[in-house]
Amino acid sequence: MAQRTPRFFYFDLGNVLFKFDHEVACRQMAEVAGVPIEQVWAILFESPLQRAYERGELSTDEFYEAFCQHSGTHPARDDLLYAASDIFELDPAVAAIIAELRDGGARLGILSNTCDAHWRFLAAERFPMLERLFDVTALSFRLHAAKPERAIYEAAARLAGAPPAEIFFVDDRVDNVDGALAAGFDAVQFTSAPDLRAQLARRGAPIRPEPAPSA
Repeated sequence: MAQRTPRFFYFDLGNVLFKFDHEVACRQMAEVAGVPIEQVWAILFESPLQRAYERGELSTDEFYEAFCQHSGTHPARDDLLYAASDIFELDPAVAAIIAELRDGGARLGILSNTCDAHWRFLAAERFPMLERLFDVTALSFRLHAAKPERAIYEAAARLAGAPPAEIFFVDDRVDNVDGALAAGFDAVQFTSAPDLRAQLARRGAPIRPEPAPSA
């Protein structure tokens, strides 16, 4: 059954548009810092450090200094940030969906929990097309709120200039989808590009239900 066509479409970054793995970041940072991977994981994810950085509670310099303090090391700042950020692989099937929506006149945005270093790496260095494809970037470190907190969805709706009920959002995490639904968004969990394509087609988005056959 057809559903209401959204006025705005938000996409998550990690494990939707880009595949990524925190363990890769930890391994690369451990090599740069000369410490065990387990120590890096504990510094980032068994303490509030990474979450605080993604919420914009720490600047990049403050994040770096905190890492140095907790690890007892002082690796080159740029090398450490590059090791933390060079973990993303574009999903071409999702990128194709986004390009189709853009070509069809849809308004698009990114709604993501991310940090300054990751965003700079993606948008300024590796994938500058992000700035061209998306009308809005609702990023946790800029908004000082993170999914699944209601505040980030409310801020994202304001940035999109659309009521929550007219915003479509896709995220790989159930808790983030649930947070979006609670805030009034039309939200779905990402499982695959074909399923996402079908979800969008069902809502009347400007996209083909199935990929075009190869020439």
